[in-house]
Amino acid sequence: MMTQNKRLIGIVLAVAFLLLIPLIAMQITDEVNWTLSDFVVMGILLLGTGLSCELVLRKVRNENNALAIIGAILALLFLVWAELAVGIFGTPFAGS
Repeated sequence: MMTQNKRLIGIVLAVAFLLLIPLIAMQITDEVNWTLSDFVVMGILLLGTGLSCELVLRKVRNENNALAIIGAILALLFLVWAELAVGIFGTPFAGS
């Protein structure tokens, strides 16, 4: 049980660290210009992905199935991230 709690703490700390990168970049350059909503959306995406992967690790017993599901979760994260960043699919979510 303690290992699972350490993983949850690790997920939250990883999300916080990843969100610090654009926050610091905004202080250094004008090329990074995130709003509060950008941080909230990315925080939700990262935390949701991390918690989904953790759920898979806890519930799916077959290692190959767990890896396949986690791979699909990560692929979905990258597709949503790319769409929100540059609008590769041209949906209204990207502002196109």
